[in-house]
Amino acid sequence: MKRFGAWWAISVVAFFGLLTTGCTTTVRGPDLGELYNRAAQHHGPMRNPVIVIPGVLGSKLIDQDTGRIVWGAFTDGYANPNQPEGARLLALPMADGKTLAQLTDTTVSDGALESVKVSVLGLPVSLEAYMHVLGTLGVGGYRDQPLGEAGAIDYGSDHYTCFQFDYDWRRDNVENARRLHRFIQEKTAYVQQQLKTRYGVENADVKFDIVAHSMGGLVSRYYLRYGDGDLPADGAPPTVTWAGAKHVRRLILLGTPNAGSAKALEQLVRGADFAPILPRYEPALLGTMPSIYQLLPRGRHGALKDAQTGEVIEDIYDPKLWWRMGWGLASPDQDRVLRALLPGVDDPGERRRIALDHQAKCLNRARQFALALDTPATVPAGTTLHLFAGDAVPTLAAVSAQEGEGRLNALDWKPGDGTVLRSSALMDERISGEWRPGLVSPIHWSTVHFIFADHLGMTRDPGFSDNVLHLLLEAP
Repeated sequence: MKRFGAWWAISVVAFFGLLTTGCTTTVRGPDLGELYNRAAQHHGPMRNPVIVIPGVLGSKLIDQDTGRIVWGAFTDGYANPNQPEGARLLALPMADGKTLAQLTDTTVSDGALESVKVSVLGLPVSLEAYMHVLGTLGVGGYRDQPLGEAGAIDYGSDHYTCFQFDYDWRRDNVENARRLHRFIQEKTAYVQQQLKTRYGVENADVKFDIVAHSMGGLVSRYYLRYGDGDLPADGAPPTVTWAGAKHVRRLILLGTPNAGSAKALEQLVRGADFAPILPRYEPALLGTMPSIYQLLPRGRHGALKDAQTGEVIEDIYDPKLWWRMGWGLASPDQDRVLRALLPGVDDPGERRRIALDHQAKCLNRARQFALALDTPATVPAGTTLHLFAGDAVPTLAAVSAQEGEGRLNALDWKPGDGTVLRSSALMDERISGEWRPGLVSPIHWSTVHFIFADHLGMTRDPGFSDNVLHLLLEAP
């Protein structure tokens, strides 16, 4: 099966229908320009500004001290994760006596990843990433990008209502939700000034529409529920306040792992080979990143089973489980990586102690984050939630592991987008209990659409583009 990183590959999808007359005709993507140019060029005080939020790996990372590329280009001079200096630039620091929020470094985000630049046999190659969704929504300099045969969207010369929110996808998603709050405050002031200058509207009540892919949807959902509120220090779930919802009219999620992804567990244990032409990312390096643990599947959904008994291991967040299994930062085989990440620590035992402490911090934070998102709560009036999910690609649903070995074995595959299960995107709780008609989910969806594409391919799917533009530009 394709690995998680296969979403870097470029695919072209064509659909064919058999007419009742017996003729076969090619079904082409819609002409989005013909459909939406008029609406896109109609700017006014009633139009909601749009924020695009990419998923994990979807923002460029650079070293702010040197300008060196840490993630987003793999040509001369990039931070190679298989070399000590490059690994330290990409990994988050680890230290005793500090919270995850206090473990900062010089690596920062630097815009949404519109493409990935790589070098193959010395020749530069560019692979598209978020270019299509940015172009469809007219964000920044990516407006008017064509989407296959679908045509371009012309927002006009006075377009001012679309923004990118890039973020450091290595860090805790609560931190990034709080950063999103500051971003929305900043853009609210900007849009208010534009409305005052253009239309004479004073102190407009600005509400945003958010389009978020993958992990960006988790950041957005936390923000809607808690605004810039942090998780309680005692480990308890926070009280849902919907503090962020008052700034958001529509939240549109695309391929968001609302119930996590077994791929995240697999990569924290095995490491990641995102594509054959990209370098390998070791488990210990990924294990420094709190956000990856926050993508873990829910144990109650049967994602992890004991290889001997077949019983479900429900507490995936238990640090002792990870120590016993030797997963990620707890793997004895990863000391060579820890030597690079902790160059000032000469004793292997001390390196391991620091690594296990960091892993426990990440797992405990991930448990609390999941509880915060899984608590049932009714979305306040005036805010709607819309889901686009994939259900046409076999997707890893369950793995098994044996005590003392730790090796993961694939057990089951179910419909999804190759990374996120359909049931995870929906947050369908029926898979952990008795099945019954009608979706059972703590998330109150306003609309749900299914896309026949893989995890990143959904962003360039004409069906997504057509429906999301209708939601943003024409829906009441």
